[in-house]
Amino acid sequence: MALDRAKRLALIQQYADGPARLRAALAKVPPQALKWRPAPKEWSAHEVICHCADSETNAYARIRFLVAEKSPAIQGYDENNWAQVFRYHDLPLEPALAVVDAVRATTAALIRGLPDEAWTRVGTHTESGRYGAEDWLQIYADHLEIHSRQIETNIELWNKQSR
Repeated sequence: MALDRAKRLALIQQYADGPARLRAALAKVPPQALKWRPAPKEWSAHEVICHCADSETNAYARIRFLVAEKSPAIQGYDENNWAQVFRYHDLPLEPALAVVDAVRATTAALIRGLPDEAWTRVGTHTESGRYGAEDWLQIYADHLEIHSRQIETNIELWNKQSR
């Protein structure tokens, strides 16, 4: 079901506000808890931030392919594998946050200016099949919110275990 204009504008604003929300969550993490994992296969706050940088750069390209190409193929990736292969704990946080800020700012400007017909564009995602511009917006408007809550949950769990 197509998004109406008001809903689309609200999602675009949520998308634009995501980096501030992510930074606010990260600001609550005690330095000694940055690389703490709630469980062996779960991510630390540090890893969440590095994932967000990678994911947001993928999102940056995806919306552009969806809008500009005739039959776009949207490439999926294994985010857990990326976290391991790229050794997220060894990567610096500030550049990852800067990537999130920059990619979101430029993409927010882009999507705010898209004509209505651009939102009807559809491609094929290598993992999930049909993938449209509105699907992209719904996913990424919430993406940093989800990871902000993940960081806040990590803090709560870290506080409980460190008592």
